[in-house]
Amino acid sequence: MISITSRENPRFKILKRWANQGRARRSAGMLLLDGLHLLEAATAAGVVLETIVVEAAAHNKHTAWLAAHGDTETILLPDRLFAELADTETPSGLLGFARIPAPKNEAPPDADCVLLDGVQDPGNLGTLLRTAAAAGIEEILLSPACADPWSPKALRAGQGAQFLLNIHLHCDLAAFLRSYHGQSIATLPDAPQSLFNAPLSTPAAWIFGAEGQGVGPELIALATQKLSIPMPGKIESLNVAAAAALCLFEKVRRKELGNL
Repeated sequence: MISITSRENPRFKILKRWANQGRARRSAGMLLLDGLHLLEAATAAGVVLETIVVEAAAHNKHTAWLAAHGDTETILLPDRLFAELADTETPSGLLGFARIPAPKNEAPPDADCVLLDGVQDPGNLGTLLRTAAAAGIEEILLSPACADPWSPKALRAGQGAQFLLNIHLHCDLAAFLRSYHGQSIATLPDAPQSLFNAPLSTPAAWIFGAEGQGVGPELIALATQKLSIPMPGKIESLNVAAAAALCLFEKVRRKELGNL
C-alpha cells in the first residue's frame, strides 16, 4: 500500500484530475468507481481495477476487501486529500479507477435494444440503464448528444447496471434503425396507439428521447410503431426513465403471460 500525504505528489495530481475533470477522465479512458457496491459490481463483471484509493479513516472498515485485492495498486490518503477526489458530500471512503469497458460486440440488428436520443441528465441516464438491465435488455445505443453513461453520477444512479450492458457510444441511431430487422418503437405524447394495447414483438428497438425535446423527427419517421403512454392525471409528460420503465416492463409482463 502506498501512502500519499501531499497534494503536490504527482500521482495524487493525476488521480485528482481524473476524479474532478470528466474530459481528462474520458481522454484517459478511465472511470471512477465510488464506494464498495460499485467496486464489487465492476469486479464481478470482470473489470480489472487499476488503482484503489482508500481514506485513512475507512481503512479498517475495508481491511478484508483490500486484502482480497492485494495485487492492485492501493493508495492510502488522509481524509483531507481523499475529500478532494470524492464526488459526493459524504465520501464513501473507498474509490477505484479502471478502464472503461468496451462493448463485447457490435450491436446486432436483430437484438432487443434501447436507443437513447440526447438523454442529457446523467441521473436519468443511469436510472434508465438500470431499468434496461433489470428488464433483460443488453444492447444500449447512445447518440452523441447523450450524457456520459460512465460518469460518476450516472454510475451511482445505475448501481452497477452499466457492467451488465453492451453500451455503444456516439451512435448513428438513424443508420442503425435503417438496418434493424425487428420492430422499432418510439413513444410520443400524442400517438393514437396506447402502449398497453399495441402489438409488441421480439426483437424490438425502443427509442427514448431527450427530457425536453423527446425523440428527434428523423428517428420518429423511421420508427415502425409510435405509441403513447396513457396519463389520466394532469401531467404533460413523464420523466424519461419512468417512461422507459413502463415500456420495457410492459413487454416483460406480456412475456410472463405468454402473450409474446
